[in-house]
Amino acid sequence: MEQPLKILFVTAELAPLLTTGGLAEVANALPRALHELGHDVRLVMPCYRTIPAEYRGEQCCLCEADLGVKTEYGALRRSHVPETKIPLYLIEHEGYFGRERPYGDSAYEYDDNAERFCFFALAALHGIPQTEWVPDIVHCHDWHTAAVPAFLRTRYRHDPVWGCIPTLFTIHNVAFQGRYSASRLPSTGLGAELFHPNCLEYEGDMNLMKAAIAFATKLNTVSPRYAREIQTLEYGAGLDGMLRTRSADLSGILNGVDYTVWNPATDPHIAANYSKEDLSGKAVCKRTLQKAFGLPQRDVPLFGIVSRLYWQKGITVVAEVLELLSDLDIQLAILGTGDPALERRLLQAAVPHPEQVRVTIDFDIPLSHQIQAGSDFFIMPSRYEPCGLTQLYSLAYATVPIVRKTGGLADSVNNVNPVHRRQGTATGISFVPLTAAALTKALHRAVDLYQDTAQLAAVRRAGMTQDFSWERASRQYVALYREAIAAA
Repeated sequence: MEQPLKILFVTAELAPLLTTGGLAEVANALPRALHELGHDVRLVMPCYRTIPAEYRGEQCCLCEADLGVKTEYGALRRSHVPETKIPLYLIEHEGYFGRERPYGDSAYEYDDNAERFCFFALAALHGIPQTEWVPDIVHCHDWHTAAVPAFLRTRYRHDPVWGCIPTLFTIHNVAFQGRYSASRLPSTGLGAELFHPNCLEYEGDMNLMKAAIAFATKLNTVSPRYAREIQTLEYGAGLDGMLRTRSADLSGILNGVDYTVWNPATDPHIAANYSKEDLSGKAVCKRTLQKAFGLPQRDVPLFGIVSRLYWQKGITVVAEVLELLSDLDIQLAILGTGDPALERRLLQAAVPHPEQVRVTIDFDIPLSHQIQAGSDFFIMPSRYEPCGLTQLYSLAYATVPIVRKTGGLADSVNNVNPVHRRQGTATGISFVPLTAAALTKALHRAVDLYQDTAQLAAVRRAGMTQDFSWERASRQYVALYREAIAAA
């Protein structure tokens, strides 16, 4: 029997302490799944001002970071992941992390973000050995932690603690790379010798993610298809060439679902619980959702959208469809926040259709659960989608996802086509070109499916039987950790 692993997660976010997207949910769920498998997993993240005092734990030790032009001092605190016994280390520094927001204000980043997160990396590497715990592998997530593999392979390459420890770098979204002016490099602690096209340098700027791609032992992303897509010009955000050079070390593992939170049989946020054995509660949830959004309680297909309202999510195409909405007898409930211009456009597009379309601009977790439970269909027309989680929730809630065939959406949804129908494996509707015409055609297909009650029931059942648990994903990560350790 193989020995349990000691795994250090390095992350900028952790639900429920700080959440801006899917990264925080992964950072919460995957360690818990690994812990259930018997591994010693611990996390380290910045001690943001917004983290409640009861979750900050006690100060363990002081830590320092030589940033080249100066040395900064902070503290390492020891706490635990909420509602678990998993150790959580927090890097405390009032100047860097005692701010109202984690990355910046509104659309603007803090101009010292590269320095802040390089301090985080160095402080963690200095502080954690003082706890007398040493990991077998360091698992880094997204650009905020990208300096860790670079420091381990350069400054710490002969260190008695860190010198031989491998790293896994997970790309959750390649579009966000930690790219900053080269003038910021001296304040990061990263050596000037790393500023070249095969490492930090990118079109005259420095690029932290590029350094992680160069130095990490293994690379992965959050779905197999996205791992392939980011090696192409269309989806690689300028790093496709660099990623192709590491293709042998790059893989994709589809994210999982926390079924203790997203389960219609036990969900406390929905009007009536239901399961694949008894779907009767879903009709109650639909009527309740129609009432909540001020929609007439009619027997027509009800579509839901819960999304960040940004360009990436294809929301502009949704707005185009709404502006042309005429011959479809459907209802649509939209929940989200994001780009103010897109928020206004959706609100304005809904005005001519008060009995069909309602838009709520908000971040509302209970309402997001109610939309999943009460909708017949769920729309995700993303331009690109590393993994996507809401389509996985839809499958669990017998809500048929309508997705653009990209990234994790393509990996997790089987299109309702003749082959999948015959096999009984159809779970959703997918389309390819991101156009109003293609999305409208997909909506028409959904209306046809809604009217075929037997086929609709079959698709719902197939969706609810899918296993996207973190237990499945965590075993794949363990195998990848062992590969990295063997390669180090």
